[in-house]
Amino acid sequence: MQYPTPAPTDAEISALIDEHMHLEGPLLPMLHAIQDSYGHVPQMAVPIIAKALNVTTAEVHGVISFYHDYRKAPAGRHILKICRAEACQSMGGKALAEGVLAKLGLDWHGTTANGNLTVEPVYCLGLCACSPAAMIDGKVVGRLTSERMSALLKEANA
Repeated sequence: MQYPTPAPTDAEISALIDEHMHLEGPLLPMLHAIQDSYGHVPQMAVPIIAKALNVTTAEVHGVISFYHDYRKAPAGRHILKICRAEACQSMGGKALAEGVLAKLGLDWHGTTANGNLTVEPVYCLGLCACSPAAMIDGKVVGRLTSERMSALLKEANA
């Protein structure tokens, strides 16, 4: 999906909610569907979800803010997730991540000014034996060095 997408209407959000109302515990699938459609969970969707599920907006907001995968703003065209787990940290992942953020002038969850890249933390990619690791657009990459990370950033036009 190309981001950013046009802002959703109340009717579009309600339609996505309705598709998941039959599920047991529908909140997470609803949030995923909304984010898959719009690249993030827009603030305007929170009261619509809360009303549909008969919960408070604070409860919906609490779920969105608890899970790192939900975004409050659209992501860039490419998403770089850098592993922050202990194995990657012990193999230089912290310095690698700090270097990327400094080079791009971003904080975690930040998007480059050109909208090409969003950098997010992830807390294990399952590549502990190949650490440090990252994921770019769903493709995992292990044994990262500064040079290999620079190549990934170059591919993303960051």
